Amino acid sequence: MESVRAGFCCITNPFNSRQTTRVSLTAEDVDVIVFWTKNPEPIMKHLDELDSIGYRFYFQFTVNDYPLELEPHVPSLNYRLDTFIKLSDRIGSDRVIWRYDPIVISRLTPVEYHLEHFHKLSQSLECYTKRVIISLVDEYRQASKRLNSLDIGYLEASIDNPGMEDLLCSISQNARDTGMEIYSCAEPWDLSAYGIPPGKCIDDTYIQSVFGINVSPEKDKYQRSECGCIKSKDIGTYNTCKHNCQYCYATRKKT
Repeated sequence: MESVRAGFCCITNPFNSRQTTRVSLTAEDVDVIVFWTKNPEPIMKHLDELDSIGYRFYFQFTVNDYPLELEPHVPSLNYRLDTFIKLSDRIGSDRVIWRYDPIVISRLTPVEYHLEHFHKLSQSLECYTKRVIISLVDEYRQASKRLNSLDIGYLEASIDNPGMEDLLCSISQNARDTGMEIYSCAEPWDLSAYGIPPGKCIDDTYIQSVFGINVSPEKDKYQRSECGCIKSKDIGTYNTCKHNCQYCYATRKKT
């Protein structure tokens, strides 16, 4: 919020600490703000101010309900569900996107775990979101090293793993049963056969439908080839989140 009030922020390249870029945050230079979060509660008291400045914004809100071994410092599930509902009531169900990602398969979280928990979560969030995004865990070097060190029987992501087809079909059906569109995020596999088309988390078509503005559909060339997101400016900073999720690519050490 200090950066919003100043009208700019400075971001450091996570792979080159000597490279810093200034990004304008004035309302006329910002089409839409997309918040990625597991806990939006700290920003909610500032939403009126963001509205008054003239920002358009929506949230990608991750709710997984993982064991503490994977998400040691994330707020309780009931707290997050309550926050999700409050946020949806405040800004509208079309501006809060549920993320069920990444899907981690292990002894702690086998396919059956996801079948049960996705079903329960989709029922809890029915009417409070119109879209859910899923992805299988990505094999980032540091994150994979952490997962393997936990000795939880972590299984590298693949749609060929036992039970995965049933899982994908089930969560796709659960999403439709609760009135949600479902998309995948940056997957190397085409999940369309399971009713899960590839999505764009920063989506020109979605932005046009929700906010009534046209933005360039040009793909962001700095993202992975599997990513469909349009051009944007990422102002997040690595190694600042204190949730310490073990699968996270942006956490290089315990915080």
